[in-house]
Amino acid sequence: MTSQNNATSTDQADSSVSIDTAAANDNFATDTLGNEIFDSDNGVDLAAFFEPYFRPDANTIVCGALDDEKVVALAKSGVELVINLQPDDELSFDEAAAVERAGMSYEHLPINGAAELKQLKILAFDNILRQYHGKKIAMHCGSGNRVGAAIALRAGWLRGRKMDTAMERGRSHGLTKLEQEVHNRLLVPR
Repeated sequence: MTSQNNATSTDQADSSVSIDTAAANDNFATDTLGNEIFDSDNGVDLAAFFEPYFRPDANTIVCGALDDEKVVALAKSGVELVINLQPDDELSFDEAAAVERAGMSYEHLPINGAAELKQLKILAFDNILRQYHGKKIAMHCGSGNRVGAAIALRAGWLRGRKMDTAMERGRSHGLTKLEQEVHNRLLVPR
């Protein structure tokens, strides 16, 4: 699993992308700044558009809140589904319409903080992920933290992963501030 460096410099958005094929492996190459560019992104440097930005694998993008420009970048990179975990009161534009206009599918599963990290929400999240298995997916909330929490809880509760594995999976997907809450929830058998 690879995780994208979250630091994005202002110079990065202006830099031209040149792929270092010597650094390439099966899934990605690096640009001139050493950022991973996945071969499956159609040449789009997603790290230049998103802060925070996590890339646990070639088909999964985790980021913060979207806007029109970010939606277009996701579509150009080949994303097929956007999963939004932000509640309506956190959204600043009609995200569903923007995503659908860009030709991607859209799923909205609002999680309003730690109180809503319940098994029914995680089951709904799991159902969405299973429906789109193998597709290129972008998942987001305000910072990636709720996405990471949902991934960790899914790994622990629904996939039977050990605590360390579930927590690491969550961290690779953006889990930060909710780490202790997720850890405590994973201690309770389901």
